[in-house]
Amino acid sequence: MLLDSIKTQIDTLSKSEKKVAIAVLKNPDLAVAGNITALAKNAQVSEPTVVRFCRALGYDGWHEFKLKLAQTLALAVPQSDELPLQGDLAADLVNKICARSINALLDLRNNLHPAAIEKALDILGRASKIEFWGQGTSGIVAADAQHKFFRSGVHTVAYSDPHIHAISAALMKKGDAVVAISQRGNSTALLHSVQLARKLGADIVALTPSGTPLADLATALVPIDLSFNIDPYTPISARLAHLVVIDILAVGLALQGGPEFRKKMQNAQKALQKLDMQFDSFLRHPPKI
Repeated sequence: MLLDSIKTQIDTLSKSEKKVAIAVLKNPDLAVAGNITALAKNAQVSEPTVVRFCRALGYDGWHEFKLKLAQTLALAVPQSDELPLQGDLAADLVNKICARSINALLDLRNNLHPAAIEKALDILGRASKIEFWGQGTSGIVAADAQHKFFRSGVHTVAYSDPHIHAISAALMKKGDAVVAISQRGNSTALLHSVQLARKLGADIVALTPSGTPLADLATALVPIDLSFNIDPYTPISARLAHLVVIDILAVGLALQGGPEFRKKMQNAQKALQKLDMQFDSFLRHPPKI
């Protein structure tokens, strides 16, 4: 959510802008209810500092930031921050985990700027090849991305082994694109590969939080600003947000390709259906041995 985005980026703000961030985080309802003068007074800064704070987060000014904050608070799922407990019943787990996942997607929808998606699609649309890099949980997202893009007829690969994407980085050239995926944006091995690929002329689309080392290396940043330090179950929702962004990019690229891309996707779907039918027939009428 927006509040998590502020927490993620707070260390990148100036000393006076941090005061505004702390005031908003401490009482977001008060920030929405009041005006810029009230917030400036509460944070003990000037009104221009509040405007600079809003712009540092990617908003045009106070009014756009206030509107986004109000939307975030209004759409928040009640009790979404309750931790799963050992004594929870199945109904409790359903409510808590679903609430977290819903909130993660609402945060993504409310805070993801269309311009970031457009820039990423522009790079991917003209790339000679696309590689997806990620490690650990992000490696699973990279594999899912490769599967989705591959079905659209796009030449893609996915690497989750740091040694392999380091080798691949050394073979990059201008016109190639890497989609680097990281929930924290500070993996040493991934950063090394991305730096090398960028040096050789490849474009980097980064799916990672704002203000991270990986974000700083991106040609196009698609910021996914979620909180990761609440409890061990949070990465589940974070992975869901990454998967949805992959869906957005895959569908967007397919639509850019027009009827030809759509035909390729339909042919892929028909091939799968034919295979399923053949397998079903085999199970119904197995060969005699």
